[in-house]
Amino acid sequence: METNYPWLSVSGFGSHIKSTQIKLIIQKKNGNEEYPIESVKNLLVVGGHTISSATITQLIKKGAVISFFEPDGNPIGIISPFGYHNENEFYHAQQTGSRHRYATVIAQGALKSRLFAINRLQEKQNLSLFYEGESDFLYKSLDEMAYLIKLDEIRRLHRMTSDMYYEIMSRSIRPDFGFRRRTLRPQTDPINAMLSFGYAMLFGNCCVSLIGARLDPDIGLLHEGNGSLVNDIAESMKSEMIDPAVFMIARESLTPADFELTNDRCMLSDDLAKTLIKIFHDTINNNKIDEQVFNLSNAIRNNGDFKALY
Repeated sequence: METNYPWLSVSGFGSHIKSTQIKLIIQKKNGNEEYPIESVKNLLVVGGHTISSATITQLIKKGAVISFFEPDGNPIGIISPFGYHNENEFYHAQQTGSRHRYATVIAQGALKSRLFAINRLQEKQNLSLFYEGESDFLYKSLDEMAYLIKLDEIRRLHRMTSDMYYEIMSRSIRPDFGFRRRTLRPQTDPINAMLSFGYAMLFGNCCVSLIGARLDPDIGLLHEGNGSLVNDIAESMKSEMIDPAVFMIARESLTPADFELTNDRCMLSDDLAKTLIKIFHDTINNNKIDEQVFNLSNAIRNNGDFKALY
């Protein structure tokens, strides 16, 4: 059964957002979408669209919040009803919830998704990517995460297993591309550059859903710092929505014409960037992101259990 989320996202460009007394109407080139206006608790406007002042008034009267974003998902601002204070309640729930419990689930979900990605690639390509002892270590780490007491211990093991994942996946790619492991920006090889490109798109989509759920994207559970909760949500999605496409391109079609290496960075060609945008628009599953965020928001607000999707 399809879940009805309390937020509605309008992405891209050129839509006209209108309303009647009972309906919110999204006019697009390929037709109209209609929603009961009472059900929209947060309208997420991503990119360039038109919305009438009458529609803004109707939504505000119904208690909705309207959030605006750049096309890449970077939040710009919100319009909320006069005297709106619900954000304080959500902020308090995030601050006082059990970070340790949720961080464990997120780290386990990320590792499970990466083990699945490695095994799927081995079967598909008839490859043996694990060196001796690596598979046993990763599966043992998956079990060990449940018994770690300190957040720093969970984060340390998560970083270690994540580093191992990229090193293992690099063995399926030509070594002359220079990819050995995940590196920080600026990227100096085309594989890391493509991963960063895809992760940035995934980050934007996750950020939109989190703000739709009225969660603070900077109060993380496994991660820390700005956008930390966004990274928490994206962590178990990367190996499904971004990595397979990047590694496939690296194995099958990447050429030196697709990127330029300078002294300190690798720049992707315009043609490759356009190809990646098209691919990631198909592979990034917003329904799954919304479900993950919905589950997490309910768990945080009710101090309940959370199950990470992967």
